[in-house]
Amino acid sequence: MQSNLTLQQLRYITEVVECGSINAASQNLYVSQPALSTAIKDVEQELGIEIFNRSNRGITLTNEGMEFVGYARQILEQVSLLESHYSNYAGGSIGKLSISSQHYAFGVKAFVDLVEEYDKDEYEFTLRETRTSEIIEDVKSYRSELGILYLSTFNNRVISKAITDAGLEFVPLFAAEPHVFVGEHHPLANEQRISPDQLEEFTRYSFEQGSNNSFFFSEEPLSHLPHKKQITYSDRGTLSNLLTNFDGYTISTGVLSDEMNAGIVAIPLESDEKMTVGYIHQANSELSPLAKLYIQKLRAYIEANPTVSTYIEYQAPEGANN
Repeated sequence: MQSNLTLQQLRYITEVVECGSINAASQNLYVSQPALSTAIKDVEQELGIEIFNRSNRGITLTNEGMEFVGYARQILEQVSLLESHYSNYAGGSIGKLSISSQHYAFGVKAFVDLVEEYDKDEYEFTLRETRTSEIIEDVKSYRSELGILYLSTFNNRVISKAITDAGLEFVPLFAAEPHVFVGEHHPLANEQRISPDQLEEFTRYSFEQGSNNSFFFSEEPLSHLPHKKQITYSDRGTLSNLLTNFDGYTISTGVLSDEMNAGIVAIPLESDEKMTVGYIHQANSELSPLAKLYIQKLRAYIEANPTVSTYIEYQAPEGANN
């Protein structure tokens, strides 16, 4: 059933509840009592409920009315937040960009470059490094305009379906073979390439994924490889400390940042797996100028990074079109 309820009607009814009478509410609202009473009756007829008990002593809420007012207040609070959020925008002139990302240092670097270049008096920028499932949900719900994550031969079917089901589109940035990240004093630090068998005895470090803690939603490729010991964490600072102080490892793209170049090395992993890092956004929606600028910063940093010896032209992972 399509409803014809209006925000004005919701405001009328909640004001009556606050004032305790139609008379007092009509004065506060600068609306005649008959008009206010008619607005309330229209809502009751629309929904087929009685909101108020009416008597000679005044009005009180019915049980249905109490439930209705609870919902009405939630709606009006959300509208108030929306109006407050945009009240300071002069025709939308304030720069606004929100990004949700897996824990990639190059994503942070591009974000910092964008902030430094954006020479305006007012802006609202947000960067969330978060779980894979939350990245998809953030972009789906418009909390973020862009989401940065990867597809691989292993996770493509599951993650691509989640992206498509959310009404989003994946756009590739670059593809790379997985690299093992270890501290410079790790027993494997001087290897030219590392095989999966060599990693089995060492502790694996992985970003925590919450309730979607499945192999497919893992931020690290090849999460299904055998390992006897594992440590999970939620921020890149912890990862850097673990890598530089203990003989564990993680697997990622091989793109090292300045902060991770000190004491950490990236070594190619012998595997047929390929990582394709890209961004997701609302399908059939034009990206904002700031989102486009951020993507330019991403591409520039990735292509200029001296550690990206594995940068190749994008090829869709197997099953990408299925």
